[in-house]
Amino acid sequence: MDVWPQFIGSEIYRGSSYGKWHPLRVPRVSTVMDLSRALGWLPDDQYIRSPRAKPAALEAWHDADYVSVLKQAEHTQTVTNAQKDRYQLGTVTNPIFAEMYRRPATGVGGALLAGELLKEGGIIYQPGGGTHHGMPGFANGFCYLNDPVFAILSLRRNGVKRIAYIDVDAHHPDGVEHGFGDDADCLMISIHERGLWPRTGELGTGGAAPLNLPVRRMFHDDEMAYVRDGLILPAVQRFKPEAIVLQCGADAVEEDPQSHLALSNNAHWAIVKALMGLAPRLLVLGGGGYNPWSVGRLWTGVWGVLNWKEVPERLPVAGETVLRGLSFSSNRRGRNPPEHWFTTLRDPYRSGKIEESLRADVQNLLSRL
Repeated sequence: MDVWPQFIGSEIYRGSSYGKWHPLRVPRVSTVMDLSRALGWLPDDQYIRSPRAKPAALEAWHDADYVSVLKQAEHTQTVTNAQKDRYQLGTVTNPIFAEMYRRPATGVGGALLAGELLKEGGIIYQPGGGTHHGMPGFANGFCYLNDPVFAILSLRRNGVKRIAYIDVDAHHPDGVEHGFGDDADCLMISIHERGLWPRTGELGTGGAAPLNLPVRRMFHDDEMAYVRDGLILPAVQRFKPEAIVLQCGADAVEEDPQSHLALSNNAHWAIVKALMGLAPRLLVLGGGGYNPWSVGRLWTGVWGVLNWKEVPERLPVAGETVLRGLSFSSNRRGRNPPEHWFTTLRDPYRSGKIEESLRADVQNLLSRL
């Protein structure tokens, strides 16, 4: 490998929380940084501190009035009732919190930087990215800004035309589809839970339309492998992208409290590995993930895959220390965590029967490419 992958991170994610009872109260990116370093996988020369996007940069896609209100809301820690209704700020899902502008602006800054760094090719990992629900004029689904959109825009500004955007988060990327759903030079593929919020992403039909594949509850590793080999890889190979952006949300695993799927982290790692080399540029983003152990272990493993690291059967003491330092006692899944959440990265593989309806949906989409 001539140029090693680069990890874009920030200390803003350490201790930053959406509030005591919000699903994003848990540490995520800081866990990945700490665990990767504990494994010896994140030397200083592969780590880049994310810049923060300025308002003028954000206005390339977001409405200027929304950006202004978001910035002001962080400063005053309040919004008016009219602003709450119009911009969906100060709601249960998009609450007022201390870093409500700086944190998402850091995610966008990392996405903009990634597009620049990938101008000549390479691999970038930005686990703080992946806020795929943000809309131009309002917050949406925990997402105040939409960094995947800015990653695509940045790649375009740096000479990349054909981009494949692949999203394996449990939730459909409605914000990214709003931005690029009718763009013939952007192949969009989303694998998401059927009927889960935002309840968009009906079965897609190919062509310039997004390839949306809603899947049933308890969708497992064998089924994701079928989708990977039967739909994702053939679609990407036929499209011949100059860059791939993968939103690798960790909320599709069985232990996540916000979805009803049954994947292990093996499924995500296998998709990352399969996409490597299919385009000269690869950007991997984070996304959803609300169990601190499952998201930290999954995203650390993604970084290992990108660097061709062998996943140890048991973590070193320093790695165990990171995971034993997490807490999730306010959720039933975290009150009695199993020992392997502390001692391993890899989940047990979760196999099962491939539903005939899934086979039919995949073949339907594939036939329309």
